[in-house]
Amino acid sequence: MPREGRGSSASWRSRIAAILLDWFACMLISVGVFGDVVLTGDGWPKFMPLTIFFVESAVLSALAGGSFGQLVCRIGIARLDHQPLGFLRAVPRALLVSLALPALIVDGDRRGLHDLVLGTVVVNRR
Repeated sequence: MPREGRGSSASWRSRIAAILLDWFACMLISVGVFGDVVLTGDGWPKFMPLTIFFVESAVLSALAGGSFGQLVCRIGIARLDHQPLGFLRAVPRALLVSLALPALIVDGDRRGLHDLVLGTVVVNRR
C-alpha cells in the first residue's frame, strides 16, 4: 500500500467522520420510518438504527466499495488481494462492525479485527 494518496490507509479522522455520518443517516431514516419510538421506546424499535446501519453498510460496501459515510468522506474498503469486495466479505464485515468490539481492536496499520479476519483494509479514494 502507498504511504500517502489514493490507496493509502485512511486516517482516523476520516474513519470517525464516516461512522458518524453513517450513524446520523441511519438515525434519520429510522425516525422517519418508525417515528420517535426509535429514540424513546423499548423492544425491537430501538434496534432499527443498528439494523439499517448493517444493511446500508453491507449493501453499499458490496456494490460501491464503502458505506454511505465512507463514500462521502472519500474512503472505502479494499481487499488486500485487489479483488472486488463482494457480498461474501461485505456482509460479515458489516456484522462485525455492528458489534463494535472487533472494530475497536486495531493493529499498527489501523486495521481492525474485522479487517484482519476478512483480508480487507480501509483506504483513501483520493
